[in-house]
Amino acid sequence: MYHRLYSCPDGGMSIEVVSASGKHIASVTVEEKSTIGDVKKQLHSKKKAPYPGRQCLRTEVKGKALGDSETIKGLQLKNGSKLYFKDLGPQIGWKTVFLAEYAGPLAVYLWVYQRPWILYGDAIGAQIHPAVHWAAACWSLHYIKRLLETLFVHRFSHATMPLRNLFKNCSYYWLFTGYVAYHVNHPLYTPANGLSFFSGAALFFLCELGNLSIHLALRNLRPPGTTIRKIPKPTGNPFTNLFNFVSCPNYTYEIGSWIGFTVMTQCIPAGIFAFAGAYQMAVWALGKHKLYKKEFSDYPRNRKAIIPFVL
Repeated sequence: MYHRLYSCPDGGMSIEVVSASGKHIASVTVEEKSTIGDVKKQLHSKKKAPYPGRQCLRTEVKGKALGDSETIKGLQLKNGSKLYFKDLGPQIGWKTVFLAEYAGPLAVYLWVYQRPWILYGDAIGAQIHPAVHWAAACWSLHYIKRLLETLFVHRFSHATMPLRNLFKNCSYYWLFTGYVAYHVNHPLYTPANGLSFFSGAALFFLCELGNLSIHLALRNLRPPGTTIRKIPKPTGNPFTNLFNFVSCPNYTYEIGSWIGFTVMTQCIPAGIFAFAGAYQMAVWALGKHKLYKKEFSDYPRNRKAIIPFVL
């Protein structure tokens, strides 16, 4: 059915919201200064769509999802323009997901660190090597840091993500933690020699500091309550100089931390965890690097995505 649209008496304009197939959902009244977030609230108040966090609006059927802060004027929408609606399904807050996926590894590792009878049977009385204590301390430090960053550092560009991600992300982190912790805390575990242990531990701590430095630098790029994007650049902190070489140094440092943990523990499951994480972070970094180059015409051309001079 065709719906004819008219200018509103108060000087506003009418925007038609349709499905991907072009089926009419609702018409909303907006002004040039109105935002996509305002449109979503109208749709929800009209009972034509679920809560705003579950809505996705585009100017084209297969176009980019519009941010809530984007304005009608900025998108150059006119009276009679169309927005395409998609129901994203049940959503959950990014912060909630991060807290769950990081709290799990902390709890699981420390439980296995106690050598519970259900895992190790009668061997629980065996002596624990100091390297095992250090491994538990490093693992705990990493995830306590991640929890604190989630609460006090990170500013998320999107408020929610699909609920299914909670189960997917938690399964990855929690199960891998059990796999690594079981072997490092096993009574028959053989620790690394002194050189491997200390070099691995040094790399781990340096990369943890580097990762934190990058997260703080990224936080300062985005004013509170906004989704503003800027080209990330080095600050006075020497750890941020890695921005001169890669677009996502937080991932570079994260990979370095787990390589250090693997060298420190000489544990094959830890190496598998480091490799799996490196692969996923490389995929994310390549995507972000491509987006940076597309979004900023003056983006530094000498930067790679995640590994200096290579990738």
